Amino acid sequence: MSAPKKVVVFDYGFGNVRSAERAVARTGADVEITRDFDTAMNADGLLVPGVGAFASCMRGLREARGDWIVDRRLSGGRPVMGICVGMQILFARGIEHGVETEGLGEWPGSVEPLQAEIVPHMGWNTVEAPADTELFAGLDADARFYFVHSYAVHDWSLETHNPSMKAPKVTWSTHGKPFVAAVENGALWATQFHPEKSGDAGAQLLTNWIGTL
Repeated sequence: MSAPKKVVVFDYGFGNVRSAERAVARTGADVEITRDFDTAMNADGLLVPGVGAFASCMRGLREARGDWIVDRRLSGGRPVMGICVGMQILFARGIEHGVETEGLGEWPGSVEPLQAEIVPHMGWNTVEAPADTELFAGLDADARFYFVHSYAVHDWSLETHNPSMKAPKVTWSTHGKPFVAAVENGALWATQFHPEKSGDAGAQLLTNWIGTL
């Protein structure tokens, strides 16, 4: 019997780390909350949660050297998963109250205010995943996930011109206007919703991620 996968929930001060820890532990993985550099670098999977403002999360991540850890892990093909603002900061920039903040730039695009009558988007919603998704494997098309956010990415602009490279798999949801709900891009996966708060559907999704480590 193989040993359980080691997952680090990166603790940089801006995420529901305890909820994420419990959810990952239920998959059978060996999970630890830490900001220790070596532990985060050497884990089978790195989970980056995030709540609050884009600018504050980026500042906290940089202070904890999380930006460097994410970059180095991805350079070596080591899996990283972002949740909520932990997904948003993977894009090039965030725009809040007219102020632009530089993100990690793993993907092009801007995180901007939701274009809907009711903001924040708070509650359960369905998603539209691509047919070849691994993240949503085993889940029904009407599965619902829990969202809490006022900002999102409305336009996906990354194109893959190299035929030997797999194109990112982008999942969408709608609140007023369609927005990016999840991305599967090689070693980098992310969700705008909270799988750790999404019941059985969220548990299946995390199990799918752990299964790829």
